[in-house]
Amino acid sequence: MHRFLALFTALFALGCASPAAAERIIPTLSNHRVQVSSSFTGDELVLFGSIERMPGDPQRRGGYDIIATVTGPRQNLVTYRKGRVLGIWVNVDSRVFENAPAFLAVLANRPLEMIAHPETLRRLQLGLANVVLLQRAAVTIADSAPDDPFRLAFLKLRQKQRLYQEATNGLTFVTPSLYRASIPLPAEAPVGNYDVEVRLFADGNQIARNSTAFEVYKSGFEQVITTAARDYGLLYGLLTAMMALATGWFASVVFRRD
Repeated sequence: MHRFLALFTALFALGCASPAAAERIIPTLSNHRVQVSSSFTGDELVLFGSIERMPGDPQRRGGYDIIATVTGPRQNLVTYRKGRVLGIWVNVDSRVFENAPAFLAVLANRPLEMIAHPETLRRLQLGLANVVLLQRAAVTIADSAPDDPFRLAFLKLRQKQRLYQEATNGLTFVTPSLYRASIPLPAEAPVGNYDVEVRLFADGNQIARNSTAFEVYKSGFEQVITTAARDYGLLYGLLTAMMALATGWFASVVFRRD
């Protein structure tokens, strides 16, 4: 009996010493499905939400910070390095980035280094400089170094295409507990599922996190072609070859000179 009382007392003290988190962050999207058609020139989604505190808890004196990371479908992406061979610029080397995000956007209310310690940012993979990019060279696969020339070239090209973005003023607080951010999707945004992870910081520490998601999908004739090419590859290839032959024959008849 005494052992039971001692165990109960210890568990009760442990429960009192580690209370639940005082804040929760709630994310919401303006649209959870983005339709892509032949006239698609890009879109912009709105991420908004609130910070909920336990009743009676005072607001933190230092305020809050938020970092939102939008990650698109993962693919194997290749980066080439050009060089001169016999006076001609050709691809002389390449690296494959395994399972890399095809789209990546980092949105925050101020510079990341002002929100958390650099070690915390690296551990949580927050920011383009800290995202893990597994690089395959020959038979080895490892995370590329921050100053690796292929990694730097890869990030530069993706940013130029607006497929990788980092905006340290991309998220704003409407009120001390309400926030808003815009997620710009370029015309080249790949179809698939996108994850949105929202992290709440206070005094340099992560105190809450939550996530949501949306989908980019094709519709209309483009979707029919995509489905046919994926599910009926052999038939699609034969029909494409036949159409090319028929087009060539028709052109030779129309433009034939007698």
